[in-house]
Amino acid sequence: MIKKYNITVNGNTYEVEVEEVGSIASQVLKTTQSTLVAQPSPQEQNKFESPSTFSNSSGNINAPMPGTISDVKVKVGDSVKKGQVLLILEAMKMENEIMSDSDGIVTSVNVSKGESVSVGDILLTIG
Repeated sequence: MIKKYNITVNGNTYEVEVEEVGSIASQVLKTTQSTLVAQPSPQEQNKFESPSTFSNSSGNINAPMPGTISDVKVKVGDSVKKGQVLLILEAMKMENEIMSDSDGIVTSVNVSKGESVSVGDILLTIG
């Protein structure tokens, strides 16, 4: 049995056909245009451009998501390079490398191994 639907994604309307396969509830989508891909809005794109770093102009490195610090790889006074892994943040059973977005010297480390953090918490500062 094939059913037709119109689906709107980010203002673009696509006509799709849904075919029920066998007695299982699995469905196959076929678009009448090219592949249907949902694109993030420009605001969302900028928000997630660099998921492993979340910093601001003051040199603070903030937590991009809630989680637990599983390793701190730097200490106050360490010289760091852009792209260097500063710490590991475990979130949803995945380890996320938090990297430096600039060269500098670590001026403060505000978290320790095993500590829980929330979105936006200042993890460390690079001066």
